[in-house]
Amino acid sequence: MAVVIGRNEGERLRRCLQSVVRQGCPMVYVDSGSVDGSAELARTLGAQVVELDPAQAFTAARARNEGWQLALQQWPAAAFVQFVDGDCEVRENWIATAHAHLLAHPDVAVVCGRRRERHPESSKYNQLCDLEWGVPPGEARAFGGDAMVRAQALRETGGYNPALIAGEEPEWSVRLRQSGWKIQILSAEMTWHDADMHRFWQWWQRSKRAGYAYAEGVAMHGAPPERHGVRELRRAVGWGLLLPAVVLVSVVSGGTWAAALLLLYPLQWARLALARNSPRRWLWSLFNTLGKFAEAQGALRYWILRLRRQHGRLIEYK
Repeated sequence: MAVVIGRNEGERLRRCLQSVVRQGCPMVYVDSGSVDGSAELARTLGAQVVELDPAQAFTAARARNEGWQLALQQWPAAAFVQFVDGDCEVRENWIATAHAHLLAHPDVAVVCGRRRERHPESSKYNQLCDLEWGVPPGEARAFGGDAMVRAQALRETGGYNPALIAGEEPEWSVRLRQSGWKIQILSAEMTWHDADMHRFWQWWQRSKRAGYAYAEGVAMHGAPPERHGVRELRRAVGWGLLLPAVVLVSVVSGGTWAAALLLLYPLQWARLALARNSPRRWLWSLFNTLGKFAEAQGALRYWILRLRRQHGRLIEYK
């Protein structure tokens, strides 16, 4: 069975749900306050529908939790749950492939395959997403939004942390591994993803959300031996916050070495590109370097909200 989550995905949701229906998989659709008729569309395609109460903050983690809980009530004998984001389409044969792998490996809680961008040629931001999805197969420390999960692992660990506005899959991955479960990435094609990103601010918001997730992940699981998110947060803060601060102090104090420090950014761009074996490595390394500023902004947002004892709201890019 499948759990699909969405919010105002429009035609993308139709393609997503139809891709599940074609594989003969019963499904639950969880809607987070859509105003485009998504819930009605899902019902016409045979889905059990959950419309989240807007009195509580919407998060993808909350949606997935309510989805799998209803699904296991409806189909208590189900051994596995396929999670799908509403802007994705399940590839032919994926569900059968993932199901067979989990049956053959009882110590594996989660299995993922290759997610690809539906229209990488339409923008450089979509190209960046397609590069991001290229995770090598094998045992992994974390997984993403689309994944097939063992029902036993969901029940034992409680699933996702519904309070997290981002980074809910890596956080749950920590708890799964601590409970003795494994996560595996297969080389099989899993889903098409439609990022539909055509503007710089969309990419910036998405990168800012990643920085927020790094900071919160470190607060939850950053201590040894896990050190969850520590490396990513250090890079974001170092390149996106500390180095700019040093340059600013140098300029204000009349120092002459600020310009030399700024040269570290193009050097980092070149270093990352030359270290990567990819035809789009210069594009990837450029935005990887620029993204540290957005990630640092997201981390700052988390720290400020934490000091105020406030909860963050979704950082949306669509």
